[in-house]
Amino acid sequence: MSTVFKKKINYWKRIFEAYILRKNSHLNFWHEKPMVNTDAFKNDPDQYYMTFFDKTQYQGLFDENGIPLLDYQGTIGKQYNPIAIAQYGLGHFNIYKKNGTKKNLIIAFKQADWLVAHLETNTYGVGVWMHHFDWEYRTLLKAPWYSALAQGNGISLLVRIYKETKQEKYFHAAQEAFKSLEIPIEKGGVLYIDKRGNKWLEETIVDPPTHILNGFLWTLFGIWDYYLLTKDEKVRELFNAYVNTLKNNLHTFDIGFWSLYEHSGLRMKMIASRFYHALHIVQLEILYTLTNEPTFNIYCKKWEKYSKNIFCIMTSQLYKACFKLIHY
Repeated sequence: MSTVFKKKINYWKRIFEAYILRKNSHLNFWHEKPMVNTDAFKNDPDQYYMTFFDKTQYQGLFDENGIPLLDYQGTIGKQYNPIAIAQYGLGHFNIYKKNGTKKNLIIAFKQADWLVAHLETNTYGVGVWMHHFDWEYRTLLKAPWYSALAQGNGISLLVRIYKETKQEKYFHAAQEAFKSLEIPIEKGGVLYIDKRGNKWLEETIVDPPTHILNGFLWTLFGIWDYYLLTKDEKVRELFNAYVNTLKNNLHTFDIGFWSLYEHSGLRMKMIASRFYHALHIVQLEILYTLTNEPTFNIYCKKWEKYSKNIFCIMTSQLYKACFKLIHY
């Protein structure tokens, strides 16, 4: 049996178990309703920009230390995912900041401690959070693999826990993780510079790169958090460079009726699911609030209109189904 055929079987087995049989799966964690946390911009700047409240109600598996495990079904099974762990911690930290409930702070501490303990050094000597399972992406991601998204979300949690505790271990881990965001992929980081000089943060390290939009946006929030903590102008300059990349290229993620998930480089463009389209809208609203860059507000409003238009919804669903049948 060919590797390609095995990949297809594994993919559709996971999809069948998660979507058709409705087994408890990683989807129980990821597919919340994306929401802006308005308190982060009005009452308490230490709160995270999205609420992540649904994530705090995760009913899946946990290890003995209260760290969430995601069940990917199929051959992948139950795994730690550093992105999920960071987001779970951020959700509980938000509840603590809103209500003052210590139990939520303790949960957030546990997630931050896991991140500190599991920041690994890759073969280039760069500190990263690894995914220790293979993932069927456009190109199979062989374990262990790392991601700009994990780096950004992890930094966002560690910065907040450091502010709360002043314990140096959290700042040191955030400092080490941040380095990956300014180091090119070929040297062990997650930065890709295209032929026009645009700087991209890559959620998945593949060649050619795919520029997953939601991962780029979430990672940007981590850079901004790190800047707010350090007040380092070099960090601000890096943030601005990434903002300019999005400003100059956001139009390439618009296909006239929906947003793209990524630049897949395949025969059909990979449009976002309804969940990820909604996530893009929320992320752009947040980025517009942070930067006051009109481009982000324009596409936020434009994509919101798509999401309320029945023709756009039906067209996107049909397109998405055709894409999966052809490429998966």
